[in-house]
Amino acid sequence: MSRVASPCSPRIPIRLKFNTLVRASSAKSDASLAPPTTRKPAKVPEGTPVIPPQDLASRPRRNRRSSTVRDAFRETILTPSNFIYPIFVHDGDDDIPIGSMPGQSRLGWKTGMINKVREARAAGVNQVVVFPKTPDNLKTPTAEECYNPNGLAQRSISLLKDTFPDLEVYTDVALDPYNTMGHDGMVRSDGVIMNDETVYYLCKQAVSQARAGADVISPSDMMDGRVGAIREALDSEGFTNVAIMSYTAKYNSAYYGPFRDALASAPRPGNEDWKIPLDKAEYQMDPANFRECLREAALDEAEGADILMVKPAGAYLDIIRALKDSTTLPISAYQVSGEYSMLKAAAAAGYLNEEEAVLESLISIKRAGADLTLTYYAVDAAKWIQEL
Repeated sequence: MSRVASPCSPRIPIRLKFNTLVRASSAKSDASLAPPTTRKPAKVPEGTPVIPPQDLASRPRRNRRSSTVRDAFRETILTPSNFIYPIFVHDGDDDIPIGSMPGQSRLGWKTGMINKVREARAAGVNQVVVFPKTPDNLKTPTAEECYNPNGLAQRSISLLKDTFPDLEVYTDVALDPYNTMGHDGMVRSDGVIMNDETVYYLCKQAVSQARAGADVISPSDMMDGRVGAIREALDSEGFTNVAIMSYTAKYNSAYYGPFRDALASAPRPGNEDWKIPLDKAEYQMDPANFRECLREAALDEAEGADILMVKPAGAYLDIIRALKDSTTLPISAYQVSGEYSMLKAAAAAGYLNEEEAVLESLISIKRAGADLTLTYYAVDAAKWIQEL
């Protein structure tokens, strides 16, 4: 009768049997044949238990054991070419520090802007997006200043391209920097944001920016149909090579506060005669929604967008990944003013190592699927990367 081993009988793994044979064979070899070495066995802390190695076929830590190995297997590489540097400009000579964004300023468009972009280029960052601080006296309810061919944005774009012909210049297309009511679109007296009328002016704004030399038009307004309308307007004026980076999934976020402080573009209080919405929930996306971003992405791609953006970045990594998986278009993400200011505040308080935290946040955005990242840390991060 054959004997069947009991489930409780000790079983020796084949690997341990093999190791035992190898050790027995090695013991018979001539130790003097081993090459000489000055290496000494590493010491272990006193009290370390002496135990046999675990029977593990796979030990992932082997692929993390040294900096050389970690560098070789790194899946996501961050470079300065991934960054777009947002710059604030104003119609003056001196740079004006922005209190809510330490280290950032409203740059004088003739000198400060040029100096800052020259610094960025030296660090390897050759893409910028321009945000103008419009003087209050030029703002109107219908924001006509947005398409003024001699406006601050248009002059800044033209000067940048004249000074740095190979610089990639992105723009912002929306009415809030020029609108007395602080909204991305025109506001009706009952508080409704007018869509198609706003899009008409966004097209005029986009064409004026293209004439000034813009390489990429970036509608941030979240009006329906604006990508297709802008594409048609650009093409009809001969700007077929000017690209569109659409703010595809722009959420109604609490992280925009410092940006609105920098441009004085927050919604204004309304009154009984003219209601003004306190926030932008009517047109920006609900932070609770996921599937909606897929609908917006499909529409923007069909209308001719060249790049799809997610804004903000850090709290919406799942949205970045969703768009990356749903399209072949490049994905950009905006590490917004609130994210920047939080990192700055934590670093200033000594709670975080600024360089390590910033680079970790930027690598996470790229790992989620962003090909481009708009970040106020672009210049600093580029310099830190060069020093690694």
